[in-house]
Amino acid sequence: MFKTPGKIKAALVTFALLLSCSTALYAGVGGGVEARETVNLIEVVKFTAVFLVGFSAIFGIGLAFAAKRFAVQEDPRIDQVSEVLAHAHCGACGYAGCRQYAEAVVLNPDVSPSLCTPGGKASAEAVARITGKVMTQLEPKIARVFCQGGCSKAVRRFKYEGIADCKAAILASGGDKACVYGCLGYGTCSRVCPFGAITMSDDNLPVIDPVKCTACGQCARACPTKVIEILPMAKEVLVRCHSKDKGPVTRKNCQTGCIACGICAKVCPYNAPAITNNLSRIDLDKCKVCGLCATKCPTSAIMDYIPRRPKALITDKCIGCHMCAKVCPVNAPSGEMKKLHVINQGQCIGCGICTSKCPVAAITGTFNYAEVLQAYEAKKAAREKAKSSEAETAASA
Repeated sequence: MFKTPGKIKAALVTFALLLSCSTALYAGVGGGVEARETVNLIEVVKFTAVFLVGFSAIFGIGLAFAAKRFAVQEDPRIDQVSEVLAHAHCGACGYAGCRQYAEAVVLNPDVSPSLCTPGGKASAEAVARITGKVMTQLEPKIARVFCQGGCSKAVRRFKYEGIADCKAAILASGGDKACVYGCLGYGTCSRVCPFGAITMSDDNLPVIDPVKCTACGQCARACPTKVIEILPMAKEVLVRCHSKDKGPVTRKNCQTGCIACGICAKVCPYNAPAITNNLSRIDLDKCKVCGLCATKCPTSAIMDYIPRRPKALITDKCIGCHMCAKVCPVNAPSGEMKKLHVINQGQCIGCGICTSKCPVAAITGTFNYAEVLQAYEAKKAAREKAKSSEAETAASA
């Protein structure tokens, strides 16, 4: 028969009492044994030191063995990669921090060595050299603000007197702006930017410094109205508006909002702009950055980041095909067929459309001339190679 827990406890208590009593009974036994009246402190200290040293040695040996037995081997290249990163911990690479990216780029063959945008080209080259990977040339990107409705151009629904923070302001009925899609202007993006690339203008709009911006995306993630996007730096003609309200409502709320009039889509020679949900958006793959839509927009909602476009000039290579006159939106080129043409500098807007359409690359001076000339030379070389191949084939036959 098993005893109950209560009986077991009682038995243990009784045993303890008997043990104490027995020691009391023998308290006087051995009184005749000689005892030291003093304690040698030095011997005690020595004994204690030896005991602790021996005890520590045993534990140290055990820990060393365990560390060696269960050690996790780490690739030394991880530390090398970590040293050449920017250590901004911005998350632009897609990982939680620089250390996590260093581990991924070393251990995972599919991770590119060019993901540290704050580190730039130098960091990408160093990572590629350490990991033995091929560095891919990434297109430079920058943060773009899709709103021009500052205090002087946008209507406010009420006076907000809370914390000067966009995330706090939007909790008050979606923000104090009449346009719920626009920038609230309380500088949250500027405070989260780890590189000091964003400042607030006098009109309470964020201004991006292209030199300091690394396209890390911190500002875009922090913006509660999502008016900041990370885009290729080369695409410098954009509809800086996010309003999806109908034209009359947008015009009432903001002086520079997109009213979805469709003029940009009509004038664009590349069919880049399109109206969707009462808002014009430019297809960046189609856009050739001519800036023509920006000159025609009635509300100046389209921003051309190229401040001054150089004007076109026709060289002596002109064959008088009259193509430039056909494509020019402002009728700047003129001349007779098969004769050298000229461009009216007073009318030219520097859009570069004539440069891109000239069959002999005879038009220079525009912002896109280098790109057009490179494409022309590549086509010319391909044609010459094809001709030589045909001649060799004919000769061998």
